[in-house]
Amino acid sequence: MTSAQPTPAQSAPTIELAIEAEGWTGFEQPLRLAEETIGAAAALGGVALAEGAEVSVLLCDDAFIADLNRKWRGLDRPTNVLSFPSGGDLSETPILGDIAIAYETAAREAQEAGKPLRDHVAHLLAHGFLHLIGYDHIDEDEALEMEALEREILARLGIDDPYKEAEAAAAN
Repeated sequence: MTSAQPTPAQSAPTIELAIEAEGWTGFEQPLRLAEETIGAAAALGGVALAEGAEVSVLLCDDAFIADLNRKWRGLDRPTNVLSFPSGGDLSETPILGDIAIAYETAAREAQEAGKPLRDHVAHLLAHGFLHLIGYDHIDEDEALEMEALEREILARLGIDDPYKEAEAAAAN
């Protein structure tokens, strides 16, 4: 991905957060986590954003995200995170897009990986935001670039490398 470097004075996007599933009710300070994570991703993402940029984050359940996945991607199953970029020139378009995260899938993945749910959700927020600003992981080079950036974002937040254990397992 080639992009313009953000200006040092660039502020983080405003986050609009909606919680639409009971599982999220005990999740501590989701808006703060979204602001910190997306702020770090915006600072490190290498893309100049429009003044007043906004991102919508939906914390939903597996049933809701499965419906989105079926409708927009033709996949009849839940997933952990979906991103819906608004399109257009990011330096001129204030609405960057939407990120949806499914509670049951995120919680299961965090438990299976032995990670705190909060750390995994931060990873999903970073991943989703990078999709909004043009990153992808369709081919191996893109995936490596995106994973490296996710590691850097999470490190800035004091969160361990989310790919460390998967890489160790693949090496064995």
